Amino acid sequence: MKQFNRILITGAAGRLGSELRKGLVHLAEHVRISDRVEMTDIQAHEEAIICELGNYDAVMALTQDVDAIVHFGGMPTESDFETILDSNIRGSYHIYEGARKHGAKRVVYASSVHAIGYHEMEAHIDADSPGRPDSLYGVSKCFVEDLARLYWDKFGVESLCLRIFSSFPEPADRRMLWSWLSFRDCVQYVERGLTAPRVGHTIAFGMSDNRLKVLDDSKAGHIGFHAQDNTEPFRAAMEAKTETPDPKADSVKYMGGWFCDLPHPDDEGK
Repeated sequence: MKQFNRILITGAAGRLGSELRKGLVHLAEHVRISDRVEMTDIQAHEEAIICELGNYDAVMALTQDVDAIVHFGGMPTESDFETILDSNIRGSYHIYEGARKHGAKRVVYASSVHAIGYHEMEAHIDADSPGRPDSLYGVSKCFVEDLARLYWDKFGVESLCLRIFSSFPEPADRRMLWSWLSFRDCVQYVERGLTAPRVGHTIAFGMSDNRLKVLDDSKAGHIGFHAQDNTEPFRAAMEAKTETPDPKADSVKYMGGWFCDLPHPDDEGK
């Protein structure tokens, strides 16, 4: 018998959502998948629903009759404040309200390095270090992490807030030699967040077992994640690239990388 009757995956049309659709299928009899755009290759166990997260009534319907929520939906990068507000802040509030009202007791939330992007590389922070967002997008991640804390303390909804750094098929640059999270490890971390005996409110750092250790993830040890992949097979190719990063550049100095170089989104094009 599978552990869940029905789980919900938001952002299911995205890069990571597509991997989660495949990787979590063994956990639930039914998987409700949602995005703001049409999804393809719908399987027999899947129920696909197009939904704008900023629409309260739509999200209330979306979250009905689900046992757990994997919330990877929302604006995936920096944008103007109104977009961030509607997709990431208001939309995530709707998800947590749906969980509370319909009895879903656990959420795995796709947080981000950009919630802590202005911590220096040498800071070696842990989950108790303060948020230092590098963008309006990062601010939205800080907001939802605090929202998740409220819903655990007051309403008993558990959350794994997984701060994802760089999750791609393989590392694309030198920075990803330390920040990369393989698709396989991402799916495993989410699965552990769904199935661990107790989650409470946990902030975790989503990275594979890379050689460079710039963060302390020990406070998420109770989740039971053990990375299967690392960046060593890609190291030689990445280090052979000709560019020499400026160690004083914000994109090198801070954990948020190139997000720290972005202007205010309202100033772009001016």
